[in-house]
Amino acid sequence: MTIALPQSLTLDQFLRLPYIEESPAWEFIQGEASQKPMLGGKHSRLKLRLASAMNALDSAYEALPELRCTVGGRSIVPDLVVLAKAQIPVDENGDISSTGISIAPDWMIEILSPEQSQMKVTRKILHSLRHGGQMGWLVDPDERVVLVYRPDSLPDELSGDALLLGLPGIELGLTVDQMFGWLKVQAQ
Repeated sequence: MTIALPQSLTLDQFLRLPYIEESPAWEFIQGEASQKPMLGGKHSRLKLRLASAMNALDSAYEALPELRCTVGGRSIVPDLVVLAKAQIPVDENGDISSTGISIAPDWMIEILSPEQSQMKVTRKILHSLRHGGQMGWLVDPDERVVLVYRPDSLPDELSGDALLLGLPGIELGLTVDQMFGWLKVQAQ
């Protein structure tokens, strides 16, 4: 499907467009609307397994896939958003809200797809950190590397048997190799 976008678009106009939540989701970055790339097998499996591993822990956080985050003039949809449970928006019934959040997530995880620009994804993580996020991961399945970003230090480059670092209270006990081991398909 081809969608004609207005030449100039404000964030408010973008958020009112009826199709921005269609799969794959649309994002608004620096005045420009663009659709995220379609997910591949590696991307999908890593996102599913990471969210499952985090949500299996008894912690004050929850991992949510593809949750819209609108903050600082941008509206992005990270692969995974990790929020303190107290920050998860609810509707009048106490159910999780059908809208996204208007804060930077505590932790966002982006899994690089082959057709994605590493620079664009890195800029999304940095924007989140500048607006209150505590941590960002850039996971590169082809390189088998995880870059860990924090607001007050240079990124950490993790690979091999390095333990994956989470927020306080989220101890995955998982190495980079173990995480990328999830990509192996077991014969039946």
